[in-house]
Amino acid sequence: MTAASTPPAPAASPARLSLQQVLVCGALIVTLSMGIRHGFGLWLQPVITDRGWTRETFSFAMAVQNLSWGLAGPLAGMLADRFGAFRVLLIGALLYAVGLVAMSQATSGFGFMLGAGFVLGLAQSGTTYAVVYGVIARQIDPAKRSWAMGVAAAAGSFGQFLMIPVERWLISTAGWQTALLILATAALAILPLARGLREPPAAASSGVKQGVSAAIREAMNYPSFRLLMAGYFVCGFQVVFIGVHLPSFLKDKGLGPEVATIALMLVGLFNIFGTYVAGTLGQRMPKRYILAAIYGLRGVVILTFISLPVSPLSVYIFAAAMGFLWLSTVPPTNAIVAQVFGVQYMSMLGGFVFFSHQVGSFLGVWLGGKLYDATGSYDVVWWICIALSVFAVLMNLPVRETAIARPAAQPA
Repeated sequence: MTAASTPPAPAASPARLSLQQVLVCGALIVTLSMGIRHGFGLWLQPVITDRGWTRETFSFAMAVQNLSWGLAGPLAGMLADRFGAFRVLLIGALLYAVGLVAMSQATSGFGFMLGAGFVLGLAQSGTTYAVVYGVIARQIDPAKRSWAMGVAAAAGSFGQFLMIPVERWLISTAGWQTALLILATAALAILPLARGLREPPAAASSGVKQGVSAAIREAMNYPSFRLLMAGYFVCGFQVVFIGVHLPSFLKDKGLGPEVATIALMLVGLFNIFGTYVAGTLGQRMPKRYILAAIYGLRGVVILTFISLPVSPLSVYIFAAAMGFLWLSTVPPTNAIVAQVFGVQYMSMLGGFVFFSHQVGSFLGVWLGGKLYDATGSYDVVWWICIALSVFAVLMNLPVRETAIARPAAQPA
């Protein structure tokens, strides 16, 4: 055979991390980062009692945390896309430990807001879904992507189920300040786990590459991206309001702290199933329908809960139902982003969508405290949650899931 007739050697495909490695390390990181933060509502009563603060002081710090997380999310995602998730996770883990220590030592509302709010928000932007999902999107076959995202989200739910009783026990036995110091040490376990998400260098590609600014303009000008952001705003408002204020709401109704602990555990337990089911269904049916159903069902569950007398049984049923719907929005939302825009800037674009979620979180947790202090109850916020469910259904139904059509070439 002559040299001219010799077929060219096939191009080497980019090396990838194994499916098991990505899922195990990613799941454990999300278990720690999300599990710790899900229990922050347990600190509301001991902190304000010990420091003599109002609920709004604590709520505002948690609101700043969510807003800081959202604002830093696109930047953390951009850095993860550019330099790899490994470095971002290392910085995030260190900030997580620093923020928890600062939260434990703060003696003023401003100091508490800086530690529990600003620093922990930055930490969470670099240790949670946007960064981990970017690795999943790049390293796992698209046929399994939505399912894998469901597994990672379920891990975060397991973290909530696991950490809530641990955090309650730490507060009751060691005190709220020492409990935070112990959690700061636990957050450092993210450091060795991050090595499992250290991606190999990408192989050279002759395909079209976008620049960062072009990718941002493309997404922001795409109507379905804006609709996803609007729906995710509602998700943040609802889950953070409930997660932070439910223990105090139940205390006001005369129920003991053990009821709140069990309720938050049930949220985490049923969220494991909800996120896994949502991720699995996302491989088989339009994800916009899944999202619309989740938001609509949330409204029905909340309306039923506030319309009936509050008892331990009604609380547990509410917690289980909301738990199934809790973070089940995460896999289909992120899978749509990857499906429409590709994986080159998955972490960054996921960070922009999550920014909207965190704006909702800021308003949900802050208004929960402010309107309670103004009216003496949470009734107004519950009704806002119901109205927002209707809004989210209307936002998600028109979302298009097909890959965006791009020009033949775009400058990097």
